[in-house]
Amino acid sequence: MTNEEILSRVDHTLLTPTATFEQIDQIAWDAIEYRTASICIPQTYVRRIHDIYQDQVNICTVVGFPLGYNSTASKIKEVEVAISDGANEIDMVINICDVKNRDFAKVEEEIRQIKQACGSKILKVIVETCYLDEQEKIELCKVVTAAKADYIKTSTGFGTGGATFRDIELFKRHIGPDVKIKAAGGISSYDDLKEFVRLGCDRLGTSRAINIIKGIESEGY
Repeated sequence: MTNEEILSRVDHTLLTPTATFEQIDQIAWDAIEYRTASICIPQTYVRRIHDIYQDQVNICTVVGFPLGYNSTASKIKEVEVAISDGANEIDMVINICDVKNRDFAKVEEEIRQIKQACGSKILKVIVETCYLDEQEKIELCKVVTAAKADYIKTSTGFGTGGATFRDIELFKRHIGPDVKIKAAGGISSYDDLKEFVRLGCDRLGTSRAINIIKGIESEGY
């Protein structure tokens, strides 16, 4: 597995509430130089970055972020605005309150409606694994598959924990064949990057990947 192959799976991410335009602009430059899969940025910067870079950079943004308990209607509106502004990919947070109430039908319907709002754009569903027990994770694999989302994603990076190898293995056993996996949150080493890809992750959400790869390459690897 080459460094280029790893970077081609990275959603180069900056979602901190204090992110400045200069920092977001650097994220875009880095993504172009290192050919990452996308940049994942706050919705407030989507139009400005799209106007500057057009098709040079693939823009992902977040919806219902980071807690997920917004109304479905408000999430759909976020999707519509984000796509109008130039986003090609949407990472939505599920309503974890509904999960805890075991209302999986409601979770599925929300994802289905948001996927319809996305149209041909990619939808990744953040289930925030750190708040879930194993059975809830399994049920959500079924829900994401039934709702025809493109990806299941582990984490926002703002919860109490991030992606784990065990959760990726669990997802692989329970998602449908058309659903891909994105690991996010806490990916902090070269070994992490390689192992998440080896386990089957099509995308990696991280702010650290480029600096990790730079460090590895500077050491002659």
